[in-house]
Amino acid sequence: MSDSAPDDQEMPLVHHLVELRDRLLRVVLFVLVVFCGLFYFANEIYTFVSAPLQKFLPENSTMIATEVASPFLTPFKLTFFLALFLAMPFVLFQVWSFISPALYQREKRLAIPLLISSVLLFYAGMAFAYFVVFPIIFGFFTSVGPTEVTVMTDISSYLDFVLKLFFAFGLAFEIPIAAIILIVAGVISPDGLAKKRPYIIVGCFVLGMLLTPPDVISQSLLALPMWMLFEVGLFFGRLLSRTR
Repeated sequence: MSDSAPDDQEMPLVHHLVELRDRLLRVVLFVLVVFCGLFYFANEIYTFVSAPLQKFLPENSTMIATEVASPFLTPFKLTFFLALFLAMPFVLFQVWSFISPALYQREKRLAIPLLISSVLLFYAGMAFAYFVVFPIIFGFFTSVGPTEVTVMTDISSYLDFVLKLFFAFGLAFEIPIAAIILIVAGVISPDGLAKKRPYIIVGCFVLGMLLTPPDVISQSLLALPMWMLFEVGLFFGRLLSRTR
């Protein structure tokens, strides 16, 4: 049958816990392997991530480290997060392998494209932040300050700032997936979701205010793509609803 139910033979709880432990260990080991492969290039990675700001710094200005351990810990932290982001497909594969035996066949057919799309959209959100948002907001920030003030950003503060934006834009680009899941799961109809568009637009700007630094530019650069991505999710949700 194309829509067969999950296996009727239920595994004991201890077997599920053992399997969960094994998969968590695989995830940790994989992340560590990726991290070890990247750590040699930690300084180059940080240079790449800081390039959108450094090109706007004054000619005689550089980034600084205000703490003794920052020159080591900051690239270390960045490399760890990069390893985690790069390992995300493997992490989701382990999650999928753990839960897939409990899913119906039709649920599996829908879940696989959604998992792949969610990873690609998260990476797309990070790329959008790096190549589009960063040049705009850093160009604005470095141009509006007093002429007597020399911009010398702390490397640790900069990393915290960009990681927050990477995470915010990565999550924002998951909106189409969330909209499709709500529609396919029957939580709300496409027409019902469309009627809530004014509230969703307001919510996008509120989230943009909460997830980004307190400036109108970065808030708008997050809120407007969120709105557009909602429309994309609504469109594909309608298509899937008609197909079903």
